[in-house]
Amino acid sequence: MTTTPSAHLDRARSASPRAATENFKQPLILGTSPPGGGFIPYGDAVATTIHEFSPSLTVIPKFTRGSLENIPLLEDGSIQLGLVGGEAAFEALTGIGRTPASLRVISAMYSSAGMFVVPGRSRANTVSDLIGKPVIFGAPGSSLGVQARYILDGMGLDLNRDFEAIFIARDDEARAMLDNDQAAALWGGGLGWPAFTDLAQSPGGARFLVPSSEEIEGIVRKHTFLKQMEVPANTYHGQSVPIISVGSWSVILAHADMDEDLAYLLANALHEGERRMAELVPSGCETTSLNSLLAIPSPEYLHAGVVRFLSDIELM
Repeated sequence: MTTTPSAHLDRARSASPRAATENFKQPLILGTSPPGGGFIPYGDAVATTIHEFSPSLTVIPKFTRGSLENIPLLEDGSIQLGLVGGEAAFEALTGIGRTPASLRVISAMYSSAGMFVVPGRSRANTVSDLIGKPVIFGAPGSSLGVQARYILDGMGLDLNRDFEAIFIARDDEARAMLDNDQAAALWGGGLGWPAFTDLAQSPGGARFLVPSSEEIEGIVRKHTFLKQMEVPANTYHGQSVPIISVGSWSVILAHADMDEDLAYLLANALHEGERRMAELVPSGCETTSLNSLLAIPSPEYLHAGVVRFLSDIELM
């Protein structure tokens, strides 16, 4: 899905000389997540790629409590860029349970199909087998819990009512809890998510539990912003066949008032660095300009500078 035709890039540069020459010296703080989460290696890859392909820009990743903290930090200007899970971004941008946030999308990150993982020795084979069991749903500020609520609701289940929900400070604490039978399963998502990778590579291996095809139909019918997604075979150790589940796209957000030329530069750097992102982190293969257009509910949620860039490379 990577699209980097040189003629398009040449047109983009000539169409906006200010965006190509402006030297933004102030570092941009990028809100990520607690240590151990998938946003950490991804944020590092974003910072590296943007600086390599736009040396005038410096991005500094910052540990946060995750998506639900990154949104208010963006709103009050404490950070300039934030990694946010799809469900949390959708709620903020559309104003579900709050006033619509004055934030805009800089880039799609990666698709995040929600799944449970259990140790290989577990007797659980379906999501229903986990009802009443202790299940880890990530950090309190993570969007993983938000995603789980929507997906489980589409299955007629409630995170707190039907499970012994556990929230942990760091995603890398989950492995020990699963090994010690303090938890029966872990909820997560995304390609190459570290906590999933860690358990799958353990001596006992792991299995992934997802909604059935009928349950997926019910979920996307009730929550139309969620989509059926596929996790390709061999994404995780021992996973020999594709996994079909449901989820959304995580995104990089910025304040709507971010300088338009700066947003243009960021979009251009990530576009030119698509192959580099894929080299640095597994989920980076999905960070493309085309996906930035296809993954969001509506183009109105794109930053104006990104819209101009996508128009210049003839994707809009």
